[in-house]
Amino acid sequence: MSTFKSLHILNYRIWFIGALVSNIGTWMQRTAQDWLVFDHLTDHDAGAMGITMALQLGPQLFLAPVAGLVADRYSRRQLLIMTQSVMALLSTGLGVLVVLGAGQLWHVYGFALLLGMVSALDAPVRQTFVSELVRDDYLPNAVALNSASFNVARMIGPAVAGILTVAVGPGWVFLINTATFLAMLLSLWKIPSASLRQLPRAAPGKGRIREGLRYVRFRPDILVVLVAVFIVGTLGLNFVLFIAAMVGTEFGLDASAFGLMNSIMAIGSVAGALLSAGRGKPRLRMIFGAAAAFGVTSGLAALAPDYFWFGVALVPVGLFAITMMTSANGYVQTTTDPVMRGRVMALYMAIFMGGTPIGAPLVGCVANVAGPRWSLAVAAFSGITAAVIGMIWIIRAQQLRLTFNRRARGLRYFGVVSHLGVQQPGDNANGAARDENPDDAVGR
Repeated sequence: MSTFKSLHILNYRIWFIGALVSNIGTWMQRTAQDWLVFDHLTDHDAGAMGITMALQLGPQLFLAPVAGLVADRYSRRQLLIMTQSVMALLSTGLGVLVVLGAGQLWHVYGFALLLGMVSALDAPVRQTFVSELVRDDYLPNAVALNSASFNVARMIGPAVAGILTVAVGPGWVFLINTATFLAMLLSLWKIPSASLRQLPRAAPGKGRIREGLRYVRFRPDILVVLVAVFIVGTLGLNFVLFIAAMVGTEFGLDASAFGLMNSIMAIGSVAGALLSAGRGKPRLRMIFGAAAAFGVTSGLAALAPDYFWFGVALVPVGLFAITMMTSANGYVQTTTDPVMRGRVMALYMAIFMGGTPIGAPLVGCVANVAGPRWSLAVAAFSGITAAVIGMIWIIRAQQLRLTFNRRARGLRYFGVVSHLGVQQPGDNANGAARDENPDDAVGR
């Protein structure tokens, strides 16, 4: 089946299994950590959760240029072995503190910051390592399956973590996560370096970071995608925060209900990732259309009258959020020159994850002051805004005009015509990498 075609490649299959186990552990730790801050170390303080998320994701903003250059310059397999090992040690340290009863809020803040610094390096390396496992024509499918793995883990991990947090406490969940890192390290060990694709590496010397920024500057199609990703990532994808606020404050339920709700949302996320895997080439219209749908469904979730209907509403929220992000990730990777891919994806991850230090505390304050439902209203606003910006750019870039045909019937009275010449949205004045098969505006 085309949806799972990358799994026919042995190296990718080994990577996929190891990443799935590791992702389950990561989601277990995230859920336990968030509930530790929200319920154990504070009195349902969504703002403290926002600070924790900001500390963990903030280093993406500052370390992204260096991390992207490192990903383009050195062995990605060796870098992943290093980052995964350090993250396992950090998980162990926090787990021991909490199990011994010595964990305090500032400890969680400190470990979140350290984990964020290591993750800032890990993220672009992990994203671009996939291109060494599969051919370029398989890359969109492999990226989408990675997203599916991440969201299957989101479906399993929080539910398990919710039960274990109530039964044995969050500290033991952190220690279990340490064991799951071994699966990723084992999969990396099983993939021999000689079997990986040999892709171009960034040349040594000064100015390589500026070279990556200059490349993006002359790719307006990538720029508009990054703007949309920043808006939604900053204000809309604070899922853990607004789910915790709705479950704990609005509905008055415990950690197991919180974990279950994260897993329910992941059902939609997995569906979105698998649908993206089956589509083939990512398109701009899919990115911005999914952003609009995410905004609408987030607004419906804000209006949910009870826990049950909130869970029902979160399924399409997860579906459209992951459809947008997977399509954006695939579009950026597949239309970027391989030698620039690490630096461009580092910038992508910085914008995607690094916006959280701005958005998470803001959304947490909105939840504290105006109520949890308004935090979801902020998410709805972000999706609609990103969609409007994207569609305006497409209309301007493709010089689209609405036409009217008196002889047609129904909606065919209206049509869209492009007055664009030779230049396509993927082109740039300096002859940087362009989309080899440019679509028309509606297709893209």
